[in-house]
Amino acid sequence: MRVQRRLLALATIPEWLLAPGTWAARPCTSGPGSFEHVLRDVRYDGPDPSKGNGLATMAAGLQTSTGTTIFKCVAQWPEGWAGWFEGGSRPVWADCVSTGAPGAPDDVVSFAVDWKTKTIYLAQTFACSDKPGSVGLATGSTTIDVACATSEGSEHCVPRAPEGGVRPTLSIQTKLRQVPSGPASACDEAYGLYHGWLVEGWLREIEMLPGAVPTAPNIIFDTGPSFRLHNVASGDVLRCASASKENSTFVGACEPLDGEGATTAEFRFDTQLNVLEIAQRWMCGRRKTLAIQGAGYMRGSCSPVQGTNRFRCTSLLVWFGTGIV
Repeated sequence: MRVQRRLLALATIPEWLLAPGTWAARPCTSGPGSFEHVLRDVRYDGPDPSKGNGLATMAAGLQTSTGTTIFKCVAQWPEGWAGWFEGGSRPVWADCVSTGAPGAPDDVVSFAVDWKTKTIYLAQTFACSDKPGSVGLATGSTTIDVACATSEGSEHCVPRAPEGGVRPTLSIQTKLRQVPSGPASACDEAYGLYHGWLVEGWLREIEMLPGAVPTAPNIIFDTGPSFRLHNVASGDVLRCASASKENSTFVGACEPLDGEGATTAEFRFDTQLNVLEIAQRWMCGRRKTLAIQGAGYMRGSCSPVQGTNRFRCTSLLVWFGTGIV
């Protein structure tokens, strides 16, 4: 098993992301700087012919080195993408949801998969206890060897076990870099920034025909998503809202939360795939623009609105990036 380690930046985080109970703070300048994560129940499922949607599913349990289950990671994308947005050069990030096990930290954890190379990437975000107002981003990756079988027309893959033996223990070590002295400018290309976003306050309201459920909806009304977007590298915070719909995809715009700033963003949310695509831009001087893009799989939960046929769909804080970390 090959393990790769990368270092990523820490940046200033707004106070609204540091509300009590939202984050489990950890030391960023005096702590160990690396964290071990054990992977359990790793499984890839190809498209289910009975559903006819062509979606592949990747799932894994994520545990601390002590063995306590903490997160459940799930992602879906069209089989042909193999974990890359539209089969291109940007991975589809997805969140790992805390199971609520006793002692589980409130980190924001996300993962991405390159199914062509069988590589799993992990990103872990948390507040810095020794540098108030800053957020840490630790990342790592591992490549797994899998054994696959086909049943009822669908492929299933799990980590390969030695002949006559048990499946190997898989782990990913994430590593954190030093806290920068101050917020970075997105227009300063010398910084070599890796850009990632925190999606907060995700809200979407839908109305379905009586008898339908969110997992198999017959939607007759949809507001599209609204949310706040925080670029962890540059510190920009934007407010995003849906503006129009193209077939099954909502299109929207994001403006700075304070109404000022040199950056804007646009998003597209595919309601069939539950994939959110973000494009952010900065005006960096005369005739010069910096642009970044990223994509993430959103798996929010929906609850009924009392007295109506509507459902309100929300999501926990989610992180996703612009590329491989």
